[in-house]
Amino acid sequence: MHKFNPQHIQKLMSEDRAREIRPESLLRKAGLKRGDVFVDVGCGPGFFTMTGATIVGGAGKVYALDTQQEMLDALKERRPPWFVKSLKSEESTLPITDCEADIALLAYMLHETVDKRGFLREVLRILKTNGRLVIIDWKRIKEDKGPPIEDRLTELDVAVHVRSAGFEKVSVRSLNASHYMILASKP
Repeated sequence: MHKFNPQHIQKLMSEDRAREIRPESLLRKAGLKRGDVFVDVGCGPGFFTMTGATIVGGAGKVYALDTQQEMLDALKERRPPWFVKSLKSEESTLPITDCEADIALLAYMLHETVDKRGFLREVLRILKTNGRLVIIDWKRIKEDKGPPIEDRLTELDVAVHVRSAGFEKVSVRSLNASHYMILASKP
């Protein structure tokens, strides 16, 4: 299974990636707003964390979670605001209390998990009732960037995992030629 190599952190923070993904627009369209509790699961060096912090402001809270300490160290170097809490997590256990988050983002990391359904149930646990799950990942196409095609998940496969974990109102949309987004809610 492909895991992102922290030696390539600079790729995660590139201007090209920001133009292609447009993180602020994406998070706002997903429903993130001032005062929300936002959880960036697999935060890396903070590509979405910092944008999420700008949106929720000091009235909100941001949890930046990653299994790799190198990623959390890179985020710390960016000097996030005081209301961003970075925490090392395990894949199957997120260090957040039940029903705390308004929105949980899984950006480009679900394909790296071993037990997808179990992991998604853990994400469901941390969301408030009607809390939103946002998944962004690579389309299962062969291209020169991103993970190998054999490690990528189709939109349909991810939607099935999301539903089987207990989420509802699952919707799938294409973001661009390489990426898709799945939105779902906790009942």
